[in-house]
Amino acid sequence: QASSTFETFCKFDFALGESRLSFKMSAESYVETPFNGPSVEDNPSMEVPQLPGVLRGGRASPTTPAREAAEVIKPASHELIVVSCYTRFDNLAHGPRGTEAKRSLYTFRLDENDGELVLYSVTTDDSVMNPAFSRFDAQRNLLYTCTESVAEPGDIVTYSVDPHTGKLFKIGSRSALGTSTCYLTLDKDCKNMLAVNYWNATIGVFGLDAESGAVGDSKSMYDPNEGRAMKVCHKQHVNHSENDPNAQKERQSDPHSHAVILDPFFGKIAYVPDLGMDLIRQFRFNPQSGVLEAAGTCRSGPDGSSALGPRYIEFHPRLPFAYVVNELSSEVSVFAFERAAAEELLRSQDVAEAAPTLRLVQTVKTIPAAWPSEMNTCGRIAVHSSGHFVLVSNRGHNSITVFRIHQDGDNQGLLSLAHMRHTRGATPRHFQFDSSGQWLISANQDSDKVSVFRFNIATGMMEWTGNEYHVPSPNFVCCMRPQMTIPTRRQPNHAREDAMPTMISKL
Repeated sequence: QASSTFETFCKFDFALGESRLSFKMSAESYVETPFNGPSVEDNPSMEVPQLPGVLRGGRASPTTPAREAAEVIKPASHELIVVSCYTRFDNLAHGPRGTEAKRSLYTFRLDENDGELVLYSVTTDDSVMNPAFSRFDAQRNLLYTCTESVAEPGDIVTYSVDPHTGKLFKIGSRSALGTSTCYLTLDKDCKNMLAVNYWNATIGVFGLDAESGAVGDSKSMYDPNEGRAMKVCHKQHVNHSENDPNAQKERQSDPHSHAVILDPFFGKIAYVPDLGMDLIRQFRFNPQSGVLEAAGTCRSGPDGSSALGPRYIEFHPRLPFAYVVNELSSEVSVFAFERAAAEELLRSQDVAEAAPTLRLVQTVKTIPAAWPSEMNTCGRIAVHSSGHFVLVSNRGHNSITVFRIHQDGDNQGLLSLAHMRHTRGATPRHFQFDSSGQWLISANQDSDKVSVFRFNIATGMMEWTGNEYHVPSPNFVCCMRPQMTIPTRRQPNHAREDAMPTMISKL
């Protein structure tokens, strides 16, 4: 009996040691695990692609009688910053003055103590030209980016993000079915991708593969031109970086959709700023079919005004207000969200003549009063995660303007100037906050620089950190806190928990 007990204990100890060894190896090399793709057990002969960052539900490691494996998924303790770059200038609507990049995407790691960036990875695939907008799905560790060209259809490219090294693995590419693709939005359940093509103004909805998350076939396409040819030819046009009256006239001779977002209340009303028509288009969005139904418009500024050029729209995280940046007039328009009109739109049988769900309540300038508007175009608008500030970048004035949002009373949702700061570079096309909201990274397109500022969440002041980095023609900043998948083990059952002390005592 003693011999049998000793053999049993040795077998248990060996299983325990094997389990410890397995856990150690998995913890150190988890980024090499193919979390995406077909299961080896399902098809042993199939070659499994190494996609270390992609997370998928319902997959567990094989179990053994001695142990049951489990995976703990949690946000990483670090933040990754992906900066996209223009790699080719001759097929853009505007005219960058920096350096054409040889690598399209740069991945940095942010030091959240001092705002320092450390370069972790650059892409080596030169088939992705002019990535100009990115969207991160934190649930799957997927980065979507779209390419910009007036001469050829844009692509929506899907990357798996290695959460440990920051390396990007290209897992798919799909035509956006339009030119100068400039904006991407995921719907609430991350089952659809909404994409905007700036040059020919179309708005498309694409399905996402349930397993890999890669962009799939088109579900619908809305064309504000209704099939009519563009008046301006892509082979001969004004520089869309210019803002004099002649440039404005040509830029606004055709529709030019520039963004698409979904309302934060229902997730079923889409808003599309049309830079060419000075309008905000609204749509009823069906998440199941992916169809966008045109549901009326509203102007992006006061009646009687012209050459506004709405570029982006952002909602407040809590209050029923939306903020639109007008690129050509260097203004922010503040809109109150009309919930009753929105509910009526969603239950209406015919939405073609639906009432506007946004009501203009304020318009403010983003540049000093004495600075000529024709020497500036606005870039990015962002509502700080605290809900206390709206920020806008000025290309030409080369600044970021910070507005304070009034939280209550008659002025709720309205803006007042809090701060204005030079971006330490030329043409701040885009900027982004890290997840903490205290670090602001600016992409200064025409000076080939990325600059980092500390943002005071109480006052709205931006403090220059001294951290700046050479990145050729940076045009977009995407901040990502990826999910980490760490293997662990469960106790098999209570019987086995009690077995070890009993066997030891018998020895």
